[in-house]
Amino acid sequence: MALIHYLTRVQFDFGSLNLLPDELELLGVKHPLLISDPGVQVAGWVNAVTALCPEIAIYADTPENPTEVAVLEALAGYCESECDGLIALGGGSAIDLAKAVALLATHSGKLAEYGVLCGGSERIGKVAPMIAIPTTAGTGSEVGRACSITLSNGIKTACVSLKLVPVCAICDPELTLTLPPSITAATGVDALTHGIESFLSTRSNPPAEAIALDCVTRAGAWLERAVMDGQNREARWQMLMASLEGGMTFQKGLGAIHALSHPLGALGLHHGTLNAILLPEVLRFNSSHTEEKYAHLRKALNLPAGTDLGEWSEALIQQLGLPFRLSELGVAQEALPEIAATAAMDHLCQTNPRPASAEELLTVLENVM
Repeated sequence: MALIHYLTRVQFDFGSLNLLPDELELLGVKHPLLISDPGVQVAGWVNAVTALCPEIAIYADTPENPTEVAVLEALAGYCESECDGLIALGGGSAIDLAKAVALLATHSGKLAEYGVLCGGSERIGKVAPMIAIPTTAGTGSEVGRACSITLSNGIKTACVSLKLVPVCAICDPELTLTLPPSITAATGVDALTHGIESFLSTRSNPPAEAIALDCVTRAGAWLERAVMDGQNREARWQMLMASLEGGMTFQKGLGAIHALSHPLGALGLHHGTLNAILLPEVLRFNSSHTEEKYAHLRKALNLPAGTDLGEWSEALIQQLGLPFRLSELGVAQEALPEIAATAAMDHLCQTNPRPASAEELLTVLENVM
């Protein structure tokens, strides 16, 4: 059992879910709110947590893309039950929702006031204690400092602060064994994309950059095996570690893929699937500004020198059986200009290796339409 202290406390290995009562006791949390979603509840993991910790309240209605409405519903449950902390059980949506509840449980005002683009990060102080338990291997939200929430006006906002990093992450690969191939593929590409984008980010952070490259190595080696054989415990362990590492690198910044997937995600589309569609085209877009780092990526992925990373990722997405075009997801052509304009203002565009204007991002979108 590995205890890793990087950004936060992490319990990682098969069976680590059983450490939840000890971690709650360590935090002094006696009556937490468990935030999850219907799929995780059907899979039986909500019952597994309540068996370990009977004295909890439950909110299990997290939507696929978390909304301000859901945050306020969960917050009402937190207050009515007089909770003193949170447990997030699920993928990135449940974890992001729990972060937003932890924020509003301790801060006045509306969620939009704490968005990164309006300077809200500086207004975020200590939040309610939270333990994150991922059930997918992709988002890395269990060690991430951000939560992305679609506000009631339809705009997606990101709240970003180290105060939002969960106090503890419990990463048990056992919880990922029952994931279907499609979700394994989409979330796995999300983890891979985190590693690639944070490695390419213009921000200087050598430790995070090294972790990002290891994330790429693991995801590149094990993703297809995890999709083909969900009961492969080694593949599940490696992909959950890649996901964790991707989350550990967020502080270095991401890039145009995530800047574009945020406004697209506000349409109700799956984040990992969007990243898979965008990955090949953005790799092509950035290629003129990343020659040296692309060489490192090829080595990490065990690819021959000179391999076109756009073509490689395109072949990977097809092999995984993921959608290849935005039109397959029902995205309308007329929506693209506004999506591109919103993405150009996203804080993640600032660390993309190649500066990207709204017009250039619109071209990227049109090429994957």
